[in-house]
Amino acid sequence: MLPLRQLLGEVKVVDTAVYAAVAAAETPRLDRGMRALSRAADHGKLWAGTAGFLALAGGGRGRAAARQGLVSLGIASAVANLVGKPLTTRRRPERQELAELAARQVPMPQTSSFPSGHTASAFGFATGAGAAWPAASAPLRALATLVGYSRVHTGVHYPADVVAGAFLGVSAAELAIRLLDRA
Repeated sequence: MLPLRQLLGEVKVVDTAVYAAVAAAETPRLDRGMRALSRAADHGKLWAGTAGFLALAGGGRGRAAARQGLVSLGIASAVANLVGKPLTTRRRPERQELAELAARQVPMPQTSSFPSGHTASAFGFATGAGAAWPAASAPLRALATLVGYSRVHTGVHYPADVVAGAFLGVSAAELAIRLLDRA
């Protein structure tokens, strides 16, 4: 068995190689969409709007999904941003400042790269809301996946940051579901 340090070093090599491949791809149409999606997810705006839509369009089940999704998002965001990021020192990716990549990039956050708070919030909301309204689960998880990818595409996260954020978001939703069931 590989020592942990060696294993983590190999994971980092793969992580940076995948990031570099995404950054090098010329995808002008996708660039605009990923930038817009990433910015829409800033500060939970996308998920607040989605919660409003679920609550208005889905009756009692939609309101339950919105509530459970927002509670899950709150826990995921708090853990990612108030616990995870301060405990890690992972630097954000180095971005090439080429003119053709400028359309894809969003402003570089000043916090640690690990874990992705956008992805944690996205998967927290999608998992929590989807558990309350299973018919909404697949589309919400697909949107959460796109938000996670958008963070790599726009140059502010490595893929492992996004994977960790997704894990954190799903775990936060499971905790939220249990807490809400007890309440």
